[in-house]
Amino acid sequence: MPSTTPPTAAPRRLLVVGGGVSGLAAARAGLDAGLAVTLLEASPGYGGKLVLGHVAGATVDLGAESILARRPEGVAMAKAVGLADDVVHPATTAAGIWSRGELHPLPAGQLMGVPGDLRALSASGVLGSRGLARVQADRVMPKTPVTEDVAVGEYIGRRLGREVVERLVEPLLGGVYAGHADKLSLRATVPQLAPLAAAGTPLTTGVRDLLAKGAAAASATGEAPKPVFAGIRGGVGRLPAAIATEVAERGADLRTDIAVRALRRTGTGWRAELSDGSFEDCEAVVLAVPAYVARDLLTEHAPSAAAELAEIEYASMAITTFAFHRSALADVPLGSGFLVPPADGRAIKAATFSSVKWPWLAHSAGDLVVMRTSLGRAGETEILERADEELAKAALVDLGDAIGLSSAPVDRHVQRWTDALPQYAVGHLDRVARIRAALPPGLAVAGAAYDGVGIPACIASAGTAVSTLIEGNEEK
Repeated sequence: MPSTTPPTAAPRRLLVVGGGVSGLAAARAGLDAGLAVTLLEASPGYGGKLVLGHVAGATVDLGAESILARRPEGVAMAKAVGLADDVVHPATTAAGIWSRGELHPLPAGQLMGVPGDLRALSASGVLGSRGLARVQADRVMPKTPVTEDVAVGEYIGRRLGREVVERLVEPLLGGVYAGHADKLSLRATVPQLAPLAAAGTPLTTGVRDLLAKGAAAASATGEAPKPVFAGIRGGVGRLPAAIATEVAERGADLRTDIAVRALRRTGTGWRAELSDGSFEDCEAVVLAVPAYVARDLLTEHAPSAAAELAEIEYASMAITTFAFHRSALADVPLGSGFLVPPADGRAIKAATFSSVKWPWLAHSAGDLVVMRTSLGRAGETEILERADEELAKAALVDLGDAIGLSSAPVDRHVQRWTDALPQYAVGHLDRVARIRAALPPGLAVAGAAYDGVGIPACIASAGTAVSTLIEGNEEK
């Protein structure tokens, strides 16, 4: 039930808890709304999982290295904070699937692994003859409408067979969420498929029509098709610093190494008890922190919201980044990278040939080729319990088997992201609605735990949180 606590005063001061991209975007949205903004970040720096590092002297992203460009919020933010001239797009999008010991091209005409172009699927060689026949049966099967949320793998497997789930859906979905298709929500992770599931439409024809409709809409504008992804010259990790600089210049009070220990109600709003013993008073608060941090801050004032937040699980992962002499890869055909089905039992779940994908990095790295791999999925702890050196060795073994790489790297970096990726379980959207309905007046949540894990989704989530706080008081 929503809180019955009296409402806060109309907001003049906004406190943002968390300095990742969601928190920084919330701070900017608060300034745009004319509020006095304070942002507190518990760690020494801003950006969350958007972090830069160095390998063999080259600057690299240690977290996300691209922005979904088909959603406008991420690229628009980069341009708004002074990075317009540095927004770039991949030099190649030729990705592959490393399945059953062979590299195959990622089939064209698919949506999160669900094929809409059966010729491209067959030509890719990812599925065997039985798997292909099972996919084709989708078009003559009876309709199977689904009126409630369901696991992605469950529904797709029912329509197209398990081989599609294991060889295509799992590696693509796992690359985004580090989760498992049989546990992740269809409505939350692949919302484009939800209307098809509700109508019982054959998935292959439904995806084909969706993609054709999108292409026709783009063609009608007379513009060239927009790239799916964008990057930032010098690394996506530049974005948080650019936002922080811009909002600080506009008057926001940004502080690092300060955690919020507790929130207390006051006669006009909220008082935050800080880790340095001080207090911060405000009328409105945005919690742009992981669900488990928000849970602890809400236990007293919104116990039902805290209980729902406790149900959002997180996955850990690691990224290994390597630099090789270019000569070591002279005979290796490289595209943007490849995905790995978990069914094959490999250590890595994906590899990205970063200096092939991003020309700015190729220039920065000089005679070196930079590539990275990701390891770890929800519930899989053994691989991440290994020491950094062992993680790097496991990744190199897989790279050797996949592309014939035998040379040792000249440098490497292992970045661990513990409890970093929220898992959108079946019913996630309903859970998020219950969380927000149970929040006290003057308080909102934003970030990857709620509305999407990508940079654009996090920025949009922050904007919605600030708008909700302002509109909520206007309605009162």
